[in-house]
Amino acid sequence: MYDFVVVGVGPPGARFARRAAENGHDVLALEKGSIGEPLACSGHVSTDLWEFTGADAREDLLQNEVRGARFHVGGPGSDAYPFYKDEVVSNVIDRVGLDRHLADLARDAGADVRDEHTVTAVRESTDSVEVDVSGPDGTETFEAKMVAGCDGPRSRVRDALSLPEPDELLHGVLAFSDEADHEDFVDVHLTAPRFFAWRIPRGDAGVEYGLAAPPGVQVNKHFEELVDGYEVDVSHRCSGAIPIGPPDRVTTRRGFLLGDAAAQTKPFTGGGILYSMTCADHAAREIDPDRPTTLAAYEHAWRAELEREQRLGHLIRRAYSLPEPVQRIGLGALSGEIGVHMDRPTSAFSLEHVQAMVSSLRR
Repeated sequence: MYDFVVVGVGPPGARFARRAAENGHDVLALEKGSIGEPLACSGHVSTDLWEFTGADAREDLLQNEVRGARFHVGGPGSDAYPFYKDEVVSNVIDRVGLDRHLADLARDAGADVRDEHTVTAVRESTDSVEVDVSGPDGTETFEAKMVAGCDGPRSRVRDALSLPEPDELLHGVLAFSDEADHEDFVDVHLTAPRFFAWRIPRGDAGVEYGLAAPPGVQVNKHFEELVDGYEVDVSHRCSGAIPIGPPDRVTTRRGFLLGDAAAQTKPFTGGGILYSMTCADHAAREIDPDRPTTLAAYEHAWRAELEREQRLGHLIRRAYSLPEPVQRIGLGALSGEIGVHMDRPTSAFSLEHVQAMVSSLRR
């Protein structure tokens, strides 16, 4: 009998497994394939990432440093509206390497982390959960006091526990070109319906191109227009769902969701690495596997942390669909030096951001 079975060893699953093991719990963490693969997530993150990693991670994983973004209403070659700081605001990282690093930290803490183990069924009872797994040694059944569903936007655990789905699933696509690019600005194109496309320089690792949009949009067509506009050849194309809008409930009597399974993401970018690991810390701190009632404390804690950020993020996203002339006026008025944190929209009301805007106007 484990205390927790963690299904999915991406950032939220690995983080929770590590923290729960550090708290003295018996943790089994299962990943259906090789940890970190297939890649389905951008590697552009805030510098806060390093608070969740080991001391050597930055040296091993960092690919480029970014201090701003150029927003475009049109495609490549269109007018750019820069938003920036005089300091580094974000990093581009080896995304596959991050997952493997976080899994190693969980192992070091005492969690039993296994890849190539696919969860095929989850059964919840009053006192425990049973998890059926197909692995290299055949089919096994593991029993635990609780199960953590960290298995992505199309979560098998969520379905097995009859928990509600996220409000929306966007369709995202990524691909990469090989040319080295150490530029310290990313490019954001408001050309995809109701969302955006992007170009991220990754230093010697090349350039990442991506686009996301709601279902029904011809995502591949818009993506081809993006890369054609940049006149590049791309490879290693991958795609995936991006959950937006958490459901009203992410816990049952013996189960809970983390990360994309719970739509713990930023509505205005779709990113969720930092949000999901923050929620994993709340889960490890609040949930006692011997006391199912503590799941309510987790529900309260993570929502209290992210609710305002997600609500404001939804408002920011609405601006992506404004008429083009309005977008140009707004971007022109707001562009320049900023004091906003890329993971916290509420920082737009901070003293740092106000001072940055005043400083920009004086230049």
